[in-house]
Amino acid sequence: MSASRGSLLGRRLALGLAGACLAVAVLGSASDVASAGTARAGTATARAALAPPVQVTQELVVLASAHGAHSAPEAGSAQVALVAASRPITGEATTLPVIARSIAANGARWLLVLLPGRPNGASGWIAEHGTRPSVTSWSIVVDLAARRLRVYNDARVVKAFRAIVGKPSTPTPAGRFFVEESLQMPAGEPGGPFALALSARSDVLQEFEGGPGQIAIHGRDNLGGTLGTAASHGCIRLASAGIDWLASRIGPGTPVTIDAR
Repeated sequence: MSASRGSLLGRRLALGLAGACLAVAVLGSASDVASAGTARAGTATARAALAPPVQVTQELVVLASAHGAHSAPEAGSAQVALVAASRPITGEATTLPVIARSIAANGARWLLVLLPGRPNGASGWIAEHGTRPSVTSWSIVVDLAARRLRVYNDARVVKAFRAIVGKPSTPTPAGRFFVEESLQMPAGEPGGPFALALSARSDVLQEFEGGPGQIAIHGRDNLGGTLGTAASHGCIRLASAGIDWLASRIGPGTPVTIDAR
């Protein structure tokens, strides 16, 4: 990862300044959360039981070329988006979650995939030709009310983190998203040492520092914020131990559910 690309992330992400993101501190394990003696931790544990279910594995597809995303699994249907073969910050191949499959009358195979960018949570049909399959057993769920982030592997919670989430005027968007790209930030860059740029975009900030108001999970180097508060502009900022742990395991395409219940 070049310093220029890391710096580009700092300019593009919606929450690249102090107070802009989710701050997360490692709690150690799900049992740590359950055993915490405070009423707040008890509430978080109760909410965890209501969290959206996660899949054991998520089917992914890696693009070898740019693909038009269509409204239906037919070449003649309306094109709703054009998805580039690589991501704009790191240049790594675009990886998308697959949520359905279809075979057209002519035998062509189509994939219904989640799409990056606005509108949040959009999906579209792409041709399977020019792609290669992949899969992940990892997933992330962010509980905005409890201000916690849980990491799953094979549908089991393996880590839980406290978090700073978006303040009321610039809330963290809720919905079904995925990790677009993962990168190491240059030394001294706000939000380091690592970042997971998401497919989500701010519902309030349509533009930020020349970028699209992209939401990310990243570190808190050179940023402030108190864990467990709603004080950011919507992005995801992690404590160093937490983002280090995530960045070594979570790759592009990993599903991220942000729950506002």
